[in-house]
Amino acid sequence: MSINWRKIETITKGVASHRRLEILEIVNKKPELSVEEISEAIKTNFANASGHINRLVIGGLIMKRHDGNFVRHKLTDRGVTFLKFLKTIE
Repeated sequence: MSINWRKIETITKGVASHRRLEILEIVNKKPELSVEEISEAIKTNFANASGHINRLVIGGLIMKRHDGNFVRHKLTDRGVTFLKFLKTIE
C-alpha cells in the first residue's frame, strides 16, 4: 500500500500553528464548543479562531455539528489519535 503524501500534508498543515494545537487540546477537554467559546478560550478574535478551526476541519481533525444558530465542534478519531501522538513527542 502506498502512502498518500498529499493527504498527510493536508493533515499536518492543519496543525501547523500553536493556536491550532491549543484548539485541539481545548476541544478534546470540552467537546461541543462554539467558535465564540473557542475564541474566548484561546484569547483571540472570532475571525481568527474560525480560520484556525476551518484548517483543522480541512485536515480532518475536527468535525462540525450544526445546533440551531451555533456550530459545535469536536475531535474526529483522527484528531484524537493525532493529539495523543503529539503528547508522546512533547
